Amino acid sequence: MKATLAKFEQATIFRFLVQWTIILIPLSILVGSLVAFFLWSLDYVTQQRYQHPWLLFLLPVGGVAIWLLYRYAGKNAAAGNNLLLEEIHEPGGGVPARMTPLVLGGTLLTHLLGGSAGREGTAVQMGGSVASLLLRWIKFDVQEKRIILTAGIAAGFGAVFGTPVAGAVFALEVLVVGHMKYDALVPALIAAVLANFTVAAWGVHHTAYAITTPVGEITAMFSSNAAAEWLLLGKTILAGMAFGLTAWVFANTMEAVKSYAAKWIRVPWLIPVTGGVVVIQLVYLFGTQDYLGLGVTGPHAGSVSIVNAFHSGGAGTWSWAIKLLFTVVTLGTGFKGGEVTPLFFIGATLGNTLAVATGSPVDLMAALGFIAVFAGATNTPIACTLMGVELFGGDHILHYTVACFTAYYFSGHSGIYSSQGIRGNKVGPSETEALQTIRDWQLRRRNE
Repeated sequence: MKATLAKFEQATIFRFLVQWTIILIPLSILVGSLVAFFLWSLDYVTQQRYQHPWLLFLLPVGGVAIWLLYRYAGKNAAAGNNLLLEEIHEPGGGVPARMTPLVLGGTLLTHLLGGSAGREGTAVQMGGSVASLLLRWIKFDVQEKRIILTAGIAAGFGAVFGTPVAGAVFALEVLVVGHMKYDALVPALIAAVLANFTVAAWGVHHTAYAITTPVGEITAMFSSNAAAEWLLLGKTILAGMAFGLTAWVFANTMEAVKSYAAKWIRVPWLIPVTGGVVVIQLVYLFGTQDYLGLGVTGPHAGSVSIVNAFHSGGAGTWSWAIKLLFTVVTLGTGFKGGEVTPLFFIGATLGNTLAVATGSPVDLMAALGFIAVFAGATNTPIACTLMGVELFGGDHILHYTVACFTAYYFSGHSGIYSSQGIRGNKVGPSETEALQTIRDWQLRRRNE
């Protein structure tokens, strides 16, 4: 009898896998193709900005253009990633298909003119809107709708960074802080893998990172490898605390910029104009354009960038804070893109600074900051640990884990996604008291 039930169970699982693979193949190919086009276009507009620095002076005008697009054509698409999370929590009107061209055009214009923004938000929103379009063509129940939207997020995230495993887990982990449901895990993984393959098939490549410094080089002064490992682990914990606090500062500063801009600038289209003018002033204040755009690479070989942060002398002591300032002004005043790649920059350059201060391997600390500040800002430590393995290799997985989880705790219940659900408390007071405190905080965030 048990053997018969087992056969039926395996047959059900097989049918589930085949069904979702068939459903997700067209979704993943389309999302992967859109992401490939986006990455190619992003590289093109970035090169144009490098060649024509005067484009920066058009940033305020570009901000008005983006505002007009979303004001008259965007409707609820302006909610961005938060709209996707809300639709997964409580399926309603769906995600508009117009979100894809709007966020794509807005992001490319932001980068062309020098706004400090990322690319994750664009890819995730394209994935979500394509998934929602599929839901209009095929009838699904509520739970299946949630799974498909989650798979769309995974496809966009996994494809844009070349991290399909992290993309699948991120799509589940980002929904609710402290709780993860696994019913969408396999569809999310299928979508992320297929979308990533599609990007590669189009000949678009991701930036390669590596941790090359042998840890033994900095531990030769100790009498045993065990002492050296404990010392490095202690430094990782302290760095994780700094990464988490930085994530907290980023999330709350972003909310403050949005709130004060809306309060003090009564004419809505003047908000992006003001943001653009401030970014231009910051460029002249710091005397460099290194903090514009993505920041993966820079306009010249010696630029402060994510890639250079993995090497000694590749970042200044306060590079992370300067990039944070550029980014919260750009995104907080209505320009489009995403927060994640700037968070990579902030984390990698902060890691570089901490490595110099603590005598740690620069490339290891930069890698830890790269993933841990992101983990703290999005409350997704598991996905970010896996991202570390996919991007930098698995040799330092213990340090990835410690840094990401420490940052997750020290970032508190802040985050860059206001519609992210919260279940339970990270640490601290009793569960009932904590949940009420968290609900009050989340309600305030949504009402601002």
